[in-house]
Amino acid sequence: MIFTDSHAHIEFPDFDEDREQVFERAQSSGVQYILAIGSGTGPHRLRAGLEMAEGRDGVYATIGIHPHEARLATETHFQELGQLAADQRVVAVGEIGLDYHYDHSPRDVQREVFLRQLDLAERSRLPLVIHCREAWEDCLRILEERWKRTGLRGILHCFTGSYEDAHRGMDAGFYISFAGNLTFPKATNLREVAAKIPLDRLLVETDSPFLAPLPHRGKRNEPSFVRFVAQQLGAIQGLPAEEVGQYTTQNFLNFIRQGQPAKPHAQMP
Repeated sequence: MIFTDSHAHIEFPDFDEDREQVFERAQSSGVQYILAIGSGTGPHRLRAGLEMAEGRDGVYATIGIHPHEARLATETHFQELGQLAADQRVVAVGEIGLDYHYDHSPRDVQREVFLRQLDLAERSRLPLVIHCREAWEDCLRILEERWKRTGLRGILHCFTGSYEDAHRGMDAGFYISFAGNLTFPKATNLREVAAKIPLDRLLVETDSPFLAPLPHRGKRNEPSFVRFVAQQLGAIQGLPAEEVGQYTTQNFLNFIRQGQPAKPHAQMP
């Protein structure tokens, strides 16, 4: 079995006591690749994903400023992002985007920081990892206006939008990534969306340490649990989990091939 966790915050303090064991369990569970997100703890730790990728085969890193902490971004942070973007282990800019649910940062500041990071990603020829919560119209409009023309890829991580949102994202070159909430009993609408996504645009993730899937809901999430998301997605798509793992792993490898144009998506019926 081969699986890929396309989004994990292994740098979080939740893993301080057993981080190496977490990586070992992932490997023994068939998780061949992990994307270590380097933005979750704020712009003071822009190297966090790189630290997780250091010396670990199959672990890749992102860099970015999360919309929650956009208000903390300074010119020094943007300069550091520009320097880190040249590191060979950095495969994407993210997670970045807009969050109108919590509004931890003012919305105009979120948009400004988002746009500056889109510029950085375009200059560096790096794809995106997008966080969007209750901000789909603004987020997708920006991506359609400022990103689609680049021909670069992206991921709509922990997708929670509508099928129309997913289609607009795919048309702009994005993969749709599902997390543990796909397994939650009340996530019927999300499962209906997942059933319509083509196999060549699907990814699975844990968003560790958050959103542990059934049967581990309520516990700390970790990359080894990504197989439960693949199982659920397989049940939706009518495929065994192993085949979902193969498809999503190939999609992830396509995603990290920097600078290659994304295949256009078919029109919505």
